[in-house]
Amino acid sequence: MSTLFGTDGVRGIPGQAPLTPAGVRRLAQLAAEAFLGRTPREAPCVLLGRDTRGSGPALARSLADGFKAAGVRTVDLGVVPTPAVSYLTPRRGALCGVVVSASHNPPEFNGIKFFGPDGRKSSPDVEGEVERRFAAAADPGARGARADRDPSGAGEYLDFLRSTVPPHETLEGLRVVFDGSNGAAAAFGAPLLRALGATVFELGVRPDGRNINVGCGALETEPMRREVVRRKAHCGVAVDGDADRCVLSDERGRLLDGDALIALSALHLKEEGLLHGDKVVLTVMSNLGLVEFLRREGIGSVQVPVGDKHVTEALERGDLMLGGENSGHVVFRRFAPTGDGLLTALQTLAAWRARGGPLSRVRSLYKVFPQQLTNVRVSRRVPLEDLPGFQSELARAERLLRDSGRVFVRYSGTEPLLRILVEAEDGGLTKALSGKLAEAFKREAEGT
Repeated sequence: MSTLFGTDGVRGIPGQAPLTPAGVRRLAQLAAEAFLGRTPREAPCVLLGRDTRGSGPALARSLADGFKAAGVRTVDLGVVPTPAVSYLTPRRGALCGVVVSASHNPPEFNGIKFFGPDGRKSSPDVEGEVERRFAAAADPGARGARADRDPSGAGEYLDFLRSTVPPHETLEGLRVVFDGSNGAAAAFGAPLLRALGATVFELGVRPDGRNINVGCGALETEPMRREVVRRKAHCGVAVDGDADRCVLSDERGRLLDGDALIALSALHLKEEGLLHGDKVVLTVMSNLGLVEFLRREGIGSVQVPVGDKHVTEALERGDLMLGGENSGHVVFRRFAPTGDGLLTALQTLAAWRARGGPLSRVRSLYKVFPQQLTNVRVSRRVPLEDLPGFQSELARAERLLRDSGRVFVRYSGTEPLLRILVEAEDGGLTKALSGKLAEAFKREAEGT
């Protein structure tokens, strides 16, 4: 993995490298030059969107200065979901799109991610070129660049979302709890659902610059699930801070993660004859129960590393239509090239309505293998192969689970964490093994 770009753009604490004003200006100038070198444009512009973090406007100004240094105009969409930038970039004929967001990370983080002129996440060759030049590049300096406002972009994106719901399907009669995570979709999710006929109860729709992803949204779903039960709603929908992921709750307040949403949509698309190749793309974090269920239903699965960029690449390679992560990043390639939380919500609700019955039936489509995901905070990313004690404990866990589960260990691409996933039919064993692996790592790598 590169040292500047992680699995989803550049992330960090604003004011600390690389998210200093000078660093952001350099990043913007180099990115614009890299895109111009591949797709020259006359009077080029960049589409810029952001989430609700208080640090966003200052980072956006530094980006505009860097783009100006490259001779590129900035068009500001304001606070919009990340997928809106992906959708609008090719339709506006923009050189690229850029989003100021740290997605699901806590409010003190922020980040910058780029989309190519086709609306797809920036390619490894663009990111590689930017990274190679970044350290030696000069700061282009503050230039007082002014971004042109485009207030119509959000409305155009919402019109597109509504158009993806079949004309014969409405949400009339549905009682839905929507949790906007105090983020980019806070102002858009409930109106979108109401426009399709639903009665909507709102949570996480009062961003103040400091409360994005705090006690709400797709990462902290308990408030949404409680509200579903309290309101006697049919379901709940929760997105994350930049609305590129989504999870649901059934009428009993039980969670449906990305795996469950993929299971439902895979069945629906297959029945409609729209599941090309009768395959879906999953990541290595997807539950083994889902893989087995799909196999029984005659649906194959292609497994890729974590990150919706990897999902998208596999979908395009295989000309497949559906893929995603259990975190709620789901890609409906028929409509969009990247994960979109609001689109996922609409497609899931439409598939469920076509199927009939309560949403709790979807949750019981397959048996979930117990998983234990342990996140260990790290001060530095010691290569795992340099930790013999940890490797010994890992080999022991893999031997124990050879025929009945798995172990997966990786550093997070967006946070200073080591993620340890243990999955097996025996829930007690998963917890025990995960705990021992975490202890072995901390003892050897962190000295604790």
